[in-house]
Amino acid sequence: MKHEQPKVAIQGIRASFHEEAALKYFGENIQTIECSSFKQTFDALQNKDADYVVMAIENSIAGSILPNYSLLLSYGFPVIGEIYLPIQLHLMALPGVRFEDVKYVTSHPIAIRQCIDFFDEYPHLQIVESNDTAACAKRIRDEQLTDTVAIANTLAARLYGLDVLERRIESNKKNFTRFLILTNHENVEKKQPNKASLCFQVSNKVGALAKVLNIFAEEGVNMSKIQSMPVLGKRNEYNFYVDVEWDEARQYDTAIRQILKYTHNFNILGEYQRHIEEGETAAKPAKNEKVPRTYINIKKLG
Repeated sequence: MKHEQPKVAIQGIRASFHEEAALKYFGENIQTIECSSFKQTFDALQNKDADYVVMAIENSIAGSILPNYSLLLSYGFPVIGEIYLPIQLHLMALPGVRFEDVKYVTSHPIAIRQCIDFFDEYPHLQIVESNDTAACAKRIRDEQLTDTVAIANTLAARLYGLDVLERRIESNKKNFTRFLILTNHENVEKKQPNKASLCFQVSNKVGALAKVLNIFAEEGVNMSKIQSMPVLGKRNEYNFYVDVEWDEARQYDTAIRQILKYTHNFNILGEYQRHIEEGETAAKPAKNEKVPRTYINIKKLG
C-alpha cells in the first residue's frame, strides 16, 4: 500500500524536531500525523492511520531513549531507514519582546539540559518544562505570552511567527539525534541494505556475549551500537540491542547464521541502508553480490 503523499506519524506537533527529521527523510510532500506519545505513533501505524513512523532513538548528548527500544520489540514493525538530524536550538519570542523583559523559559527537558551553559548566565529566569519544543513555541503564539521565550528550531519560529532572539544556544554545537524510520510489513521496499538493528539474549555464562561479538569481528561486520535492557520480570536476563554495518552482504549473512547458535529470542528489527552524510560515498555491493534474505521476525526460541 503506497500513497502519493505518505502519512508519517511523529511524536509532537508540526515544526517539532520529529517533523524536521521526517521532512529531511521523505521530502516536503508528506502528511504529518501528530501524536502525543511514542506509543501513540505505533498505534497509528498499527491502525493504518499512518504509513510510517519517525522515532528518535538516541541523542549524542542525552544518550539512548530507552523506552523506545521496548516499543521496537513489542510492536515488531520493521525498521527501514535512519536519519541523523543536527539539533540546533534557538531562543524565540513574540515579535517586539525584549530579552530583558523575559521571566520564563519553556521547552522539552532534554532541550533545556542541552542549553544549561547559556541559562547559567541568567539565573533569574524560571524554567518551565514541557513535552514538546514546538508546542512551547505554539503556546507563546496562541496565548500571546510576552514574558516567555521558547527553545525550539527555526521551523517552529517560522510556523508560529516568532522572532529568534538568540541563535545556537546549545552548549555542544556537535549535537545530533538519530531517528529510525518504521513501517508495516506490507510497505517494506526491497533495497540493498548495509545496516541492521538486532535484538537477542544470551545465556548468563562467562564469555557468552563476547562469543557473539567476536563472530561479528571475525566476519568483518562492524558493531556501531550496543544497548542492554533488562527483560521485564526476569532476574539477570537482558535484551541486547545491537546495530551492525557491513560492506558485503555475505559478511552479514554468515555472521547471522553463526550467532543464531549462541543466542535465543533472536530478532532482526530491520535491515536498511545506513544514513549517508553529505559528501560521504555509500559502499557499493560487490560484483554478483546477492541481496541477503530478510530475517525480520525470525526468532530462535529456546
